[in-house]
Amino acid sequence: MISEAQFQKELEIIIANAIREDVGDGDHSSLACIPASATGKAKLLVKDEGIVAGVEFAKMVFRHVDPNLQVEVFINDGTPVKYGDVAFHVSGSSQSILKAERLVLNAMQRMSAIATKTKVFVDLLEGTKTKILDTRKTTPGIRAIEKWAVKIAGGENHRFALYDMIMLKDNHIDFAGGITKAIEKTNAYLKENNLDLKIIVEARNLDEVEEILRNEGVYRILLDNFDFDMTRKAVEMIGDKCLTESSGGIDETTVREFADCGVDFVSSGALTHSIYNLDLSLKAI
Repeated sequence: MISEAQFQKELEIIIANAIREDVGDGDHSSLACIPASATGKAKLLVKDEGIVAGVEFAKMVFRHVDPNLQVEVFINDGTPVKYGDVAFHVSGSSQSILKAERLVLNAMQRMSAIATKTKVFVDLLEGTKTKILDTRKTTPGIRAIEKWAVKIAGGENHRFALYDMIMLKDNHIDFAGGITKAIEKTNAYLKENNLDLKIIVEARNLDEVEEILRNEGVYRILLDNFDFDMTRKAVEMIGDKCLTESSGGIDETTVREFADCGVDFVSSGALTHSIYNLDLSLKAI
């Protein structure tokens, strides 16, 4: 994964771009009817059930918009919430609160939905060695907060982007001329460019698992669209030679059985691409 410093930079970029998009040359609704000197207080009201996420991100947004805004947190990220709960109060310039409102709500509603979905998978995997992973199937431009939400709920982040891990999938393998050629070329590329990146290789069947194992330098084997029987056989073949990951249409009804096959990880794009925003509201008090 990327460094913490780089991750924080991604968050700053998200905030700056979102405020640029939403505010433009000014929040004229607020400027028109609220004096610049006016102060107020608002509460983050929960109108749903799930896992709250984005409280710390909201604090970053308020700080970006107006460093003088004060946030009093009552419910921390990763906490189960229900209808009527209040996550925090924000107080200070009324204009500033309104300028930040939509970004805070949009981000927190989506982050909370992702965290809620992730927690379902985490709970289903309890008692196994298997960890739930997210994917790159994220919303363009806000990947950092979506992956942050997965971590808040106890999930694990896969690679952040194309640059922080090697992942040789079916198209890479086919374009490179086969599994062995793809791995050999990748190892040579990493050495030539003095790069220290982990290599994941996708297998579509047990024969491909066997071929991958004949090569050096593979960190994890991705068992794509394997059924339970094939997964168990693959895990036995691989042993402790490298880590294992199951993927391909895995949902709440199948994740535990894949875990029981002995894989180290299960990845699911559904954590970020198939969720419904948690209902939250920012109300003046």
